[in-house]
Amino acid sequence: MQESPYGLESLWTQGDLVTKGVACLLLALSVASWFVIVTKALQLWRFRRAAQAAGREFWDTTTLAEGIATLGRGNPFADIAQNGVDAMQHHQAHKGHLHDQLSVSDWVTLSLRQAIDEASARLQAGMAVLASAGSTAPFIGLFGTVWGIYHALVAIGTSGQSSIDKVAGPVGEALIMTALGLAVAIPATFGYNALVRGNKATMAKLNKFGFDLHALFVTGARSGNGGSDAAKPARLVAVKEAS
Repeated sequence: MQESPYGLESLWTQGDLVTKGVACLLLALSVASWFVIVTKALQLWRFRRAAQAAGREFWDTTTLAEGIATLGRGNPFADIAQNGVDAMQHHQAHKGHLHDQLSVSDWVTLSLRQAIDEASARLQAGMAVLASAGSTAPFIGLFGTVWGIYHALVAIGTSGQSSIDKVAGPVGEALIMTALGLAVAIPATFGYNALVRGNKATMAKLNKFGFDLHALFVTGARSGNGGSDAAKPARLVAVKEAS
């Protein structure tokens, strides 16, 4: 089978070190972007399932241990609930320490806020890769195009052949670099925007869950209309037992 003079293989075999370096850089950015998109999408899917459990199953249990078990493991909702339990136990087990100057409400608030901040940092991990790929890949591809056209024009000038069939091949191969840059940048940009929206929705649910947990630890009942009156005494007992 005859090799196409206008394809990627021809671009690679005829390109110099700069052209090959740009192509390898774009390939690395593409692989990194798709890795982040897939892993973060799976992460958001798992967190969404945990958010559903935090909104329903958690509050239908009678003890905090049962409620945390419904949240599963490896998700920020379970971590926030466990941090709240640990904060209550620590505050009551270490009387006479400096943190006793803080009320139970303030102490639990600090612990829950720390857990939420850690979850936020966990959600943001890898997003810089997508932002960098989406913003720099078109310019990297454009640099490859300019470099390729420059060398194509130099080759045409030295050979003295300027017919369209001699110009189309080198210039077309150089323009492929622009297309490669866009092929990297477009999925990275769309993926970044979609993940940002998903992260914001998850953070809103985390803050709501943290607010409800704070009310549960301090007053013994979920805030607002989250739970029935019959369930509130059981949750109050659960908080005392956990602490």
